[in-house]
Amino acid sequence: MLRFMPVGDSMTIGSAGEHTWRYRLWRHLRDAYDGPFTFVGPREELYDKAADAPASLAYADPGFPRRHLAGWGEGWLHMAPLIGDAVRAHRADVLLVSLGLIDLGFYTNAEQTAENVRAFIAGAREAEPRIRMVLLPVIPNIRAEVDEPFAAQVDLFNDLLAKCVADLDEPRSPILLASRPEGYDIRTDTYDGTHPNASGEHRIAGAFAGAMREAWGVGHVYAAGTD
Repeated sequence: MLRFMPVGDSMTIGSAGEHTWRYRLWRHLRDAYDGPFTFVGPREELYDKAADAPASLAYADPGFPRRHLAGWGEGWLHMAPLIGDAVRAHRADVLLVSLGLIDLGFYTNAEQTAENVRAFIAGAREAEPRIRMVLLPVIPNIRAEVDEPFAAQVDLFNDLLAKCVADLDEPRSPILLASRPEGYDIRTDTYDGTHPNASGEHRIAGAFAGAMREAWGVGHVYAAGTD
């Protein structure tokens, strides 16, 4: 049984009524991966905007393994101290990580965020020395279009993230840097300039699927299909 743990911020936890990219990837792997697998993690809730809390289970389609380690407003800063216990408790084999936008927007600069990436990787490996990871670069949001210093921090962090992967990748515990989701456009793939709509969910899921297919031979080419 291959155990995937999605790790992320608001784009990964999703909000009430959404499918989430986690669901889109699960549906792809269900058809594309030749072996048993599941999603694991200490949480399963969606974010409830009305309650301003992760208190909803109202998935658009609840019929999939919904476990994850994601939180609205949480970034590398928050996940680095949690990842070791989460990996250990839920016996994760592969981490699918989409983090960084919230860090750069509110908590840490690019260099500090990159240090938290390294702490996260170290914590995951301490818990499971053979853990595999797929890291998604930060997708610039609408703020990056009007805030040049913020846009520069996003670009710098993505460069530093690539360096982290190059420095820390090893055969026993490989790390993949996924490509930015192909064709991703915040005007058509988000509902507010940041958070993915259905097409954005498919593009993010496709980025993770593509990285694993190309590097590890997991599954076949991602097909968005119909909702």
